[in-house]
Amino acid sequence: MAEDTPPPSKGTIVLVHGLWMTPKSWAGWKQRYEQAGYTVVVPAWPGVSDDVAGLRMDSSRLNGLRIRTVVDHLATVIDGIVDETGEQPIIMGHSFGGLMTQLLLERGYGKAGIAIDSAQSAGVPVLPLSVIRAGMPVLGKPWTINRTVLLTAKQFHYAFTNTLSMAESEKVREDLQIPAPGKPLWQAALHLTTNSGDSRIDYGRAGRAPLLFIAGTADHIVPPKVNHKNAKAYKVGVVADYALGWAESH
Repeated sequence: MAEDTPPPSKGTIVLVHGLWMTPKSWAGWKQRYEQAGYTVVVPAWPGVSDDVAGLRMDSSRLNGLRIRTVVDHLATVIDGIVDETGEQPIIMGHSFGGLMTQLLLERGYGKAGIAIDSAQSAGVPVLPLSVIRAGMPVLGKPWTINRTVLLTAKQFHYAFTNTLSMAESEKVREDLQIPAPGKPLWQAALHLTTNSGDSRIDYGRAGRAPLLFIAGTADHIVPPKVNHKNAKAYKVGVVADYALGWAESH
């Protein structure tokens, strides 16, 4: 192989951001995975870009954005990856991006999925107090269903950066936070007790790619209890056994 010829990619990883974030939030992960030899794609939700300042000035294009629209868009991105490479990517998503990851695997996408602090899919009725508090800026105001919401410094610190100081949190908030569409939160909340709507999952369906849930102990907006309940909803062996996978890989 010529010295100037880059080595072949080990595969493609798709990183999916969540509410209040942009693809910029994955910058460190993208760099790390690229250094490890992977091609990394970080698609924005429809209407989202890394122009944080611009979106704070005018976020109207995100009004009414629904879960299904986001998943449809991500599916189109992955279709392009499959057409180009001939194989499905690994899909990783954080928070609401974790829910999108679940829904993409539900549609048959991905050769593996990783849901990090994932928002719960439909029919997973668990709502810890920290989740209620973190969601109140949207769910406490019914008129936000078709509008966007920008978190205050205090709200952002509680929901996203509670292990940082307020000063450190402010640096993160100024760099990364955009207004979030309220509709996905309302959709998820209204289908906590019934497995229906845009976040519906056929938990008993076989044949989907392996799925790993990762929970953050100190997470307020999606604490471990939510992820544990979500993982247990799956009735067939699609949730990856982290310990076994680690052992086999070493």
